[in-house]
Amino acid sequence: SAPAVAAGSTAHSRIRQPQIVLLVVLLATVVAACGTADAEATAADNLEMQLAQCPDPLVIQTDWFPEPEHGALYNLIGEGGGFDPEMGRFTGPLAAEPSISLEIRAGGPFIGDRTTLDVMGDDEDIFLGFVNTDEAINNYEDFPTTAVFAPLDINPQIVMFDPETYPISSWDEVKDTGAVIAHFGGATYTEFLSGSGLVDEGQLDGSYDGAPTRFIAEGGALMQQGFATQEPYNYENVFTEWGKPVDFLLIHDAGFEIYQGPLTILDSKLDEAAQSCLSALVPVLQQSAVDFQNDPSATNAAIVQAVADIDSFWQLDDASVANAAAEMGRLNFVGNGPNATLGDFDMDRVAEVIKVTQEQVPSINVPEGITAEDLVTNEYIDESIGL
Repeated sequence: SAPAVAAGSTAHSRIRQPQIVLLVVLLATVVAACGTADAEATAADNLEMQLAQCPDPLVIQTDWFPEPEHGALYNLIGEGGGFDPEMGRFTGPLAAEPSISLEIRAGGPFIGDRTTLDVMGDDEDIFLGFVNTDEAINNYEDFPTTAVFAPLDINPQIVMFDPETYPISSWDEVKDTGAVIAHFGGATYTEFLSGSGLVDEGQLDGSYDGAPTRFIAEGGALMQQGFATQEPYNYENVFTEWGKPVDFLLIHDAGFEIYQGPLTILDSKLDEAAQSCLSALVPVLQQSAVDFQNDPSATNAAIVQAVADIDSFWQLDDASVANAAAEMGRLNFVGNGPNATLGDFDMDRVAEVIKVTQEQVPSINVPEGITAEDLVTNEYIDESIGL
């Protein structure tokens, strides 16, 4: 019987061994799942704790009317957001932490056409605002700021023209056309264009008021500033008096590679609580930009409704905002840049903006010794978030 017992033990062990292995694997899976769940819960708790350091309401000042270029911001608000057309403020719960109220303020006429930075200096309630790189340089001595997130990797600002009148394809050809370039007064990039020799100073006309009237009346005899996400579509599809394509050159491609509308904080407000807030908020902003670019429809509908409520000269419709969002992706205005991360800053590029501003934009007094690290930071950026 002894051999039988031994044989039975051997047989028994052969039956049990796979079950033991399976049990170990199952236990490991359960532990891993619990670990993942715990890690996710911890991450959520940390996010909530850090966002709790943000001001409430969390106020962000933009530089213009609601528009798809601001989609990453409006996309932050979940259902229940509302727009005050008198004040130009879109308010609702921050989707990532609904206990915090987010307030997105329109710029332009709503702030008396002042710059965002000028308003930020006067209004303590504003936590973040759109401050272009050249504007940050120009005001650094009086109002030092730090940009923390770039919704747009490439500036959509353009000089547009009638391709039938001016069949050109590069900035090197603009000066020879002799064309007047109508633009808003006080624009820094126009000084760069003349300072770099790409245009003659006499071509620049700072009387542009944003209306299409003059360009149409003169039959495209002049060039005009605009945004690649707006004017080309509008002139072909909305302004029926013109009703045909226009062409354009990007200011970015002229060599003035500023960041347009990066979210920026006054250094005087960058205390410990603000840093904790930004550590959580900036990745949320990054993800919101990705989500908007992948599916802008719901947020675009809210933007169109806000503009309709304002009932002013600034008009958008479903087709125009859909086109703007598509162009933002097609032309890489919203993109990862040279790496796999959305919203971060290229320090070499910022350093080059400082250099060309110092050399070719005489109206800006560039502070001695200022560096890219003085103006922008990637400290709060999550490198894993990108398109």
